[in-house]
Amino acid sequence: MLMNMKDLLTVAQKNHFAVPAFNIGSDQLLKAVMKTVKELKSPVILEMSPDEFNFVGYAQIQAMLYEAAHTDVPVCIHLDHGDSYETVVRAIQAGMTSVMIDASKLPYEENVAITKKVVETAHIANVSVESELGTIGTTGNSIEGGTEGVIYTVPEEAKQFIEDTGIDTFACAIGTAHGIYPKDMKPKLRIDILKDITDQVSVPLVLHGGSSNKDEEIAEAVKNGICKINISILIKCYVLKKSVTFDCIVDIRLRILIKVDNLSIASTFKVEYTVIIPAVFIITDQETLRICRKCCLT
Repeated sequence: MLMNMKDLLTVAQKNHFAVPAFNIGSDQLLKAVMKTVKELKSPVILEMSPDEFNFVGYAQIQAMLYEAAHTDVPVCIHLDHGDSYETVVRAIQAGMTSVMIDASKLPYEENVAITKKVVETAHIANVSVESELGTIGTTGNSIEGGTEGVIYTVPEEAKQFIEDTGIDTFACAIGTAHGIYPKDMKPKLRIDILKDITDQVSVPLVLHGGSSNKDEEIAEAVKNGICKINISILIKCYVLKKSVTFDCIVDIRLRILIKVDNLSIASTFKVEYTVIIPAVFIITDQETLRICRKCCLT
């Protein structure tokens, strides 16, 4: 059952639960997620970053639409961290029911201007809009980006931003970071800031960077107003760790040893890692590759 995110998260907000949002960069991830949500009878948000959207194109979105049309569980298809008005329009044309415009690094007035423009366009097509104020941190290994340090959302500014733009859902910065946390970096959620935001705004709230937080932290965030949790690199690392069905062995030099009967043919490819394993998911930077390879060995 296809829905936009405003309608979906309004139910979550009213009933005090959160909907998981998984970044889907391959059909394998899509099938795995849909199989699980059907079994659990759970609503789900299927999303793509601009890099994933550019890589897989419209075909993956059509697969998402097909899955949504053939299940009774609520499904929203969302553009994560839309980087421009043009990208957002492409996502709407492709069939996404929700979009995020992330202009959080721009000055407030510019952020408001582009976000308001997206809202005006998206609402014509009954597509909901998410946006962000403050900045989500980064661990340095995520295609979703972020900043070196978290700039926390100011509750009063959040209230004004929502009023100025007319967005449907709001991503707040309360201490999370995109990617898998290194051993020397520990996430700490500012639940006090979240409580203040919840008291001042009425739209459903979103938590980005949910891959490495403890379960009890996530539960506390949901208890205090979070209605959507974004999960990206964690499931991708897990998929890579479990993907041992390839008829090849990939070593640190990207050397593939292909076994054909009794012959061994070795080739070294100086290409992106995604070319070697395109059927699993998309890795677009070397740091993410390093982290995922480490996951496979642990």
